[in-house]
Parts: sequence; structure tokens; C-alpha cells
Amino acid sequence: MEFQEKQARSVLIMATLAFAANFSVWTLYAVMGINIKESLQLSSTDFGLLLASPMLTGALLRFPVGFLCEMYSCRKLFIWQMIIIIPALLFLKWTDSYLGYFLVGLVIGISGVSFTIGIRYVTVWFESRHQGYAMGVFGAGNAGAAITLALVPLIITNWGWESIGIFYAVGMTLMTLLFALVAPEETAYMQKRKKTSLKFHLAPLKELKVWQFGLYYYFVFGSFLALLLWLPQYYMDAYKLDIKTAMLLTLLFVTISSMVRALGGWFADRYGGRTVNWNVFWVCLVCLFFLSYPPTTMIIHGVEKDVELSIYVNVWVFTFLILVIGVAQGFGRASVYKVLQEHYPEHMGSVGGTVATIGAMGGFTLPVIFGVAVDLVGIHSACFMILYGVLAICMAVMYISIKAEQHRKLLQDAIANNFLNK
Repeated sequence: MEFQEKQARSVLIMATLAFAANFSVWTLYAVMGINIKESLQLSSTDFGLLLASPMLTGALLRFPVGFLCEMYSCRKLFIWQMIIIIPALLFLKWTDSYLGYFLVGLVIGISGVSFTIGIRYVTVWFESRHQGYAMGVFGAGNAGAAITLALVPLIITNWGWESIGIFYAVGMTLMTLLFALVAPEETAYMQKRKKTSLKFHLAPLKELKVWQFGLYYYFVFGSFLALLLWLPQYYMDAYKLDIKTAMLLTLLFVTISSMVRALGGWFADRYGGRTVNWNVFWVCLVCLFFLSYPPTTMIIHGVEKDVELSIYVNVWVFTFLILVIGVAQGFGRASVYKVLQEHYPEHMGSVGGTVATIGAMGGFTLPVIFGVAVDLVGIHSACFMILYGVLAICMAVMYISIKAEQHRKLLQDAIANNFLNK
């Protein structure tokens, strides 16, 4: 038992490190995109599409990879996934066109499936009462985005733009070798428990609540991805900050949101995933209300003179609200997967992969929608108006779901106590 606990810790550490390395690759365009936009003179819509290109493959492949995780060794899948993206990283050195960057983005986006592989790899090693914490620690690998935000500017300053792909390829090669040497293989018992029947894994996807969980994850994870991609440019456009300050503030958002995920998992274990999720939504709704309001100047015609009233969220209030949202998103990402594990412990590959796919699609669709909204409306805060609308839909769905569940429970109690026949 002690040996298996030691192996479980090793699994959690190595899976988290590998996920962090992959997440740093997946979000590489968050930094590179700014320079690409300037050099290629891209519109907000084109820029949004470029940022979203890695998100697209990372999202779409999570669904089939989730099924593969139910049938094959997650450790081996992890290794092959990392090997596949290394050539694309090297190719960045010779890429100089919009189409080229977009296609490379699609390939390096394969790094996004690391979450689906890793979550299935980790969960089989831990008991139910520790699942929220274990998944929270693993999910803290989102901090890999912070690695990119801090490392890429340093590489550009010291070794030049063309060295980014080479540095990342070398780093991913080292991570692959370390993982292959240290990460334990699933035990024979774990492999024996895996079901190879496709019908078995597809069965839960008929349930509406799986897609409800996917909608919640679309907000807590998809909007997190979208914001980490969009924030550097937003700071530069809306507040005229230099690129280093914009990156630093985005780095702060990503780091805090990623690190609190483990704490969110602990809260979900203690108080229940749905309770945590509902509170997360309320916190984000209040913050997004203020962030959505564009800088406004009103002239009030007084008795003797006109009074000018300006409403404006300055950069420090904006940053504070963004950090609060980041903390809430970190808690939300952990709580959604805690609820998933409670409902579908034997389907964390298929159901977890489906929910992860829907969430990651937020990272693809939202930056594109942000770009289109800014181009059409001409207001920087239009992106937060979009997020406010998405969150309102999530909260409405959750409220209706809670009421329906309460009604079913009352009906079951009535039938059990024979109230209907009295």
C-alpha cells in the first residue's frame, strides 16, 4: 500500500509537470501573437483567429483522445503526444506568413490534449475522497502559460525571435525523456478495469447533465484560455501599456488562477462541487458587470452650467477585477471536474474528454468572437460583454437544473412515503 501511495505521488508530480510543459506550448501564441500581429498588420478578427488556431486542434482532439485513454496506456499516450509536437516547434524558425503560423498553430495545438490524458492518468491512482485535491493539483499545470509569458520575452531579448521554436522544442524533448524515465505505468489491475466497449463509454453522453457540465466548463476554462490570449493586447490597446507591463499583469492573472486550482479542489471535496461552482458564477457575474461598462462621458445640463461626468474603470481597478475572476475560474475548473468524478468515476476518459473538448472550444471560439465584436462595435470592453452573456446562460441553466432536481427529489419522497395514494 505504501509503495502504491508513493507511485501515486510520482504520477501526480510527473503528470502535472508534463501538463505544465504542454500548456506552455499550447498558449505560445499568447505572446508570439502580438509580434505577429504587428509584423503582418493583422485586423482584430485575423488576430483572434491566429490566437485560436492551437485551441482548435487542442479542443477537437480531446474528444477522441478521451476514448483512447479508456482503452490504452495513458502514460504511453502522453509520451507520443509530446513527441508529435516537437517537429512543429522546430518549424517555427522558418515560418513567416499568416498561413504558415496558422498551420503550425494547428499542429502545436495537439499539446492541448495533454489535459485529457493527464486527468485520466491521475484519477485512477487516488481514492474518491482525494479526487478533488488530486485533480486540482494536476490542473495547476495551467501555470504553464505563466512559463510562456515569462520565458518568451526573455528568449526574444537575448537570442532573437527565431530562437523561440528551438528553445521550446529542446524543452519539450527533455520533458518527454524525463516523463518516460520517471512516470510509473498503470498497474495490471488498473489496466484490467478499463472497458474496451465503445457502447459503454458512449452511454453517459446521452445524459443532458454531461452537456450542462460542458457548458459550465466552457466558461470557467474556455474564458480563462480566451483571457490569457487576449489580455496582453487588451492592456496595450485599452490602457496604452507597454508590452512588458502587459505581459507582467497577464502573467499575474494566469499564475494566481492556476495556483488556486488545488485550493478549489480542496473546497470542492469539503463543500461540494456544485456549491463551489454556483458561488464562482456569482462572483464572476458581478466583476464582468463592471468590466463590460465602456469608458463613458455624460454631460448633465445644470441650472447654471453643464456638469461633465466621466465613468471609467482605471487600469488598477481593471486588474483587481480580472484577478478576482481568475481566482474564481481556478476554483470553478476544479469544482466542475470534482462533480464529474462523483457522477462518472468510470468514464473520466470519455465524459472528461467531452467536457474538456467543450471547455477548450471556448479557447477557440471566444477570441474569434472577441475580435469580431471589437471590429464591429468598436469598443474594447465588448469582449467582457460577450463573457457576461455566456455566464448569464450558464447560471440560468444551472438554476433550472437545480430546481428540476429538487422537484424530482420531492416527487420521489412522495412516492416512497405513499403520499400520492393518501
